[in-house]
Amino acid sequence: MTNERYPIGQYESPEIITQEIRDNWIQDISTFPARLKEVVESITEEEQQLTYREGAWSIRRLVHHIADAQLNVYIRIKLALTEEKPTIKPFEENGWIALADSNIKFASSLSIIEGLHTRLSYLLKNLNEEQLQKTFIHPDTGIQTVEKTIGFCVWHVNHHLAHIKNALAKRNS
Repeated sequence: MTNERYPIGQYESPEIITQEIRDNWIQDISTFPARLKEVVESITEEEQQLTYREGAWSIRRLVHHIADAQLNVYIRIKLALTEEKPTIKPFEENGWIALADSNIKFASSLSIIEGLHTRLSYLLKNLNEEQLQKTFIHPDTGIQTVEKTIGFCVWHVNHHLAHIKNALAKRNS
């Protein structure tokens, strides 16, 4: 049986991050919007309310959360690249998802994700080794590198894509 909460497992950063791993991560970031759209573009309003487990966010809220989280990732990376070890502000995801804009149709968040991933993948393809090792300070998890943030970013979007697929699979069971 798969773990409903962590259907692709919990995030584990590779000890050594090679160019091949980074290239795969960046490719994953660039293709994510199309992969997400393929899964959600034809679902009904009613299906947008499905959840992958009791008490979990709906598909609609998951899509909005992905947009919120990716905006934060993008800002964290840009801050790390332009400032000396900035301390970032974490966002309270449960608070953000409780705001009114999480109730609208998710088309706007799909647009955010598409545009943001286009910019993010282009930026990441053009970073040098020194830039990949730039850091920011996360108050909860400590010092994070740009490089490791890329890996977490990829895990996070794929983690929630699996949640969405699992919720849709439940409609047929």
